[in-house]
Amino acid sequence: MKHIAVIPAAWLWFSSTASAAVQPDAASTGGLFQVLLGLILVLGLMAALAWTLKRFGATRAAGDAAIRIVGGVSVGGRERVLIIEAADQWIVVGVAPGRVNALATMPRQEHAAPMAAPVAKNFSTWLKQTVEKRNAH
Repeated sequence: MKHIAVIPAAWLWFSSTASAAVQPDAASTGGLFQVLLGLILVLGLMAALAWTLKRFGATRAAGDAAIRIVGGVSVGGRERVLIIEAADQWIVVGVAPGRVNALATMPRQEHAAPMAAPVAKNFSTWLKQTVEKRNAH
């Protein structure tokens, strides 16, 4: 497949050098402009294809996943706390560079249902209350 892309580029280079040998300098500038225009066109098509695959290709794969990320919050420069849904459970995990630690597990909750307990002012308080509730049962 790489050879197919090299053939048009080599042909353009040879045709521009051959025309430069026969014609004056104005024609070689036109050949160089033609090569640059072709290069920009090919790079633009590659970028558009990559964007399209990224935009529409990942959506199909994420819909069939057995595990999904419900939500998350950044707690530091490179640290995050995520809620991951697996089957009928939510798993709260801490993610840091090179580490993933399970912090707590809880039954799956509905997004639309309001929380029975009052909402904590910050995440760490909420997490502490949730872990205490889990350990109490």
